[in-house]
Amino acid sequence: QVLLVESGGGLVQSGGSLRLSCAASGFNLDEHAIGWFRQAPGKEQKGITCTMLGGGTTKYTDYEDSVKGRFSVSRDHANNTVYLEMNNLKPEDTGVYYCARGRPIVCTLVASAYDTWGQGTQVTVSS
Repeated sequence: QVLLVESGGGLVQSGGSLRLSCAASGFNLDEHAIGWFRQAPGKEQKGITCTMLGGGTTKYTDYEDSVKGRFSVSRDHANNTVYLEMNNLKPEDTGVYYCARGRPIVCTLVASAYDTWGQGTQVTVSS
């Protein structure tokens, strides 16, 4: 069974940091891209990052403009987990964060390119 499970969300003050985890099972991470998406209250879902995986590591990550320089993606090959490190968080980063499995040769921030989604984890940044 293909499964993605996010964790690590919480309440943090503006300027703080959080690390989200996306634990994958039932498929080979090296054969896919992994994306992170945010669903903010009253707003459309937004692609935050897309990471091409391979060789047990991250090969390339594309970042949405508002998170460049603040967010980064890493991977724990042994635990089949992808992380989203979020620094200098802002109130506008608040939302439910989802990781999703994408196609192996396309890295995009468009949600329709992803076929499997986790349940989401809430991130709240207070001002």
